[in-house]
Formats: sequence, structure tokens, C-alpha cells
Amino acid sequence: MIFWSILLVVFLLSWGLTLVLRRYALARSLMDVPNERSSHSIPTPRGGGVAIVVAFALALPLLVSAGLFEQAAMIGILGAGLLVAVIGFADDHGHIAARWRLLGHFIAAGWALFWIKGLAPVSLFGALVDLRLLGELLAVIYLVWMLNLYNFMDGIDGLASAEAISVCLAVCVVYAWCGHPDLIGGALVLAAAVAGFLCWNFPPARIFMGDAGSGFLGMVLGVMALQAAWEKPELLWSWLILLGVFIVDATWTLVRRLLRGDKVYQAHRSHAYQHAAQRTSSHLAVTSAVVVINVVWLLPWALLAGTGVVPGVLGCMIAYVPLAFIAWKYRAGLAA
Repeated sequence: MIFWSILLVVFLLSWGLTLVLRRYALARSLMDVPNERSSHSIPTPRGGGVAIVVAFALALPLLVSAGLFEQAAMIGILGAGLLVAVIGFADDHGHIAARWRLLGHFIAAGWALFWIKGLAPVSLFGALVDLRLLGELLAVIYLVWMLNLYNFMDGIDGLASAEAISVCLAVCVVYAWCGHPDLIGGALVLAAAVAGFLCWNFPPARIFMGDAGSGFLGMVLGVMALQAAWEKPELLWSWLILLGVFIVDATWTLVRRLLRGDKVYQAHRSHAYQHAAQRTSSHLAVTSAVVVINVVWLLPWALLAGTGVVPGVLGCMIAYVPLAFIAWKYRAGLAA
């Protein structure tokens, strides 16, 4: 009963804070003004993702006190997530050079890894492999990429929010199916915090998430995946499968733009989801399609990988194949 009360309070707090932040953004003229690289057509307030940050950050200690979340993991997640959110909030209000943002992101990733004991042994075709120093390096790169790709993918109404909610709910199903219900608390609280914001971000959006919220979500989801791997190594593959839409689209787009010699930190409109939104003229259609893919296609493979029925790396590769085809079909990485 206490847990469900926490979820309700988190949802309501996030909803109310988003309203306050919207009024603040309007008063301070913190607006996303459409340009040739935008996927929206009218000026819209930004920075609403701070509501997600605050609601989740206040709720996590309550989960720890109730024995529903590890204290060390909380310190790692909140320390890293709040640093990323502060950097994003400052960037929303002005401009921070990419090199300084990236430095802050690596510091945040290092902090998180320190508290969750780094990368757990990785399950590869039934064998546990301790990657040691290489594993720590890969884990840092993974977290930095996760928070940045989440920022890149936050480009149409409701997409980043719907992805976070559907992935969190799906991974709770995986946790329950695999016999680890103790891990469900953090994912459900994050879903509740994002749901409160989504009420205002649902197409047509009345406020955007901003870098503070998107970076925070990417970091938290990334750390939760690494944390789950310590409970059961196969669960890391389940997380990577469920996050597949964002990982494949962002990575495919980045690689293609690198090969073209584009400036990868320059704003653009060449992700597959952006091309899809342009073709359909509907943010809601694209966002809904991503949720359907997560539930109908990725969740079954996440369950098979999490239970060990299918080796995680194989399940991940199979799950990613149609996502890569979609990225290719929708010309990810190429200008509209």
C-alpha cells in the first residue's frame, strides 16, 4: 500500500511541477522556436523534464527506506543523474561548449559506476566473462552514449516519455518473470515520474522535456540496466533489447553522419523517427508505433534473453535486425 501511494504522489508531483515549469518557461521566454532542423511548427516552452528529475529524486530515498532499492545504487544514480540534469538545465538556459558537457558526462558516468561496483560479468552464450578494465571502459562509454542518444531521440512530441514508460513497464514484466521482483520499484517510480510529465508532453506537446530531462533519463535507464546485471547477468541483455529502438536509430544515424563528415554535435533532422514523423505528418503515429514495437516485438525477445532461453547476445542481434532495416528504410543519417 505504501509503495502504491508513493507512485501516486510521484505522478501528481511530476504533473504539478510540469505545470509550474511551463509557466516559468513562458515567463522567461525559454522557448524552442522552430527552424529548418525542427520537427515542430510552433514555439513551445522547454525544460519540463526537470519535473521528472525532482519527482524521481525525492522518491528514491523513500524506496531505500522501505527496503525496495539499494542505497549504494541510489547514491550512484542520483549523483550521476543530477549532475547530468544540472548540465542540461544550464545548457537549456544558455550554451555550454560540447567539450565541457562531455567532460561532465564522463564524470557522472564514473561516479555511477563507482557506486554500483562497475560492470558485472557479462553473459556470453551461457558463459560469464569478466571484462575487467575493458569492461569498465565500455561501461563508461555506454552510459555517456545512453544519455546523449536519449537527448538526440527527444525530438518529437511524447517520444522520449513514451519510450521511458514503455521500457520501464516492460522491464518490470521481465523482472517478475525472471524471479527478481525486488528490482521493480525503481523502474515503476521512474515510469510514474515520466507519466506525470507526459500529460503535458503528449502530442500536441504543451512543453518539451529539454536537455535536463532527456539526459537524466538516459543516464538513469543506463545505470539501472547495469545494476540489474549484478542480480542476473542476462538482464543486461533484456535492457539492451528493450532500448533497441533508441539505440539503433541513434547509433545508425551517428555512424552515417560520421561517414559523411557531418558535425555530429550540430542539430539536425536526420533520425529515422524524424523522417517518419515528416512522412506521416503525425508525431502521435510515430510515438505510438515505437510503443507497439517495444511491447509486441522487443518485450518477447527481452523475456527470452532474461530467462536464458535464448543467449542474450543472439537475442539482441535478432531483435535489432528489423530495427536496422527500419533505420535504413527511413534514411537515418541522411538529410530530409
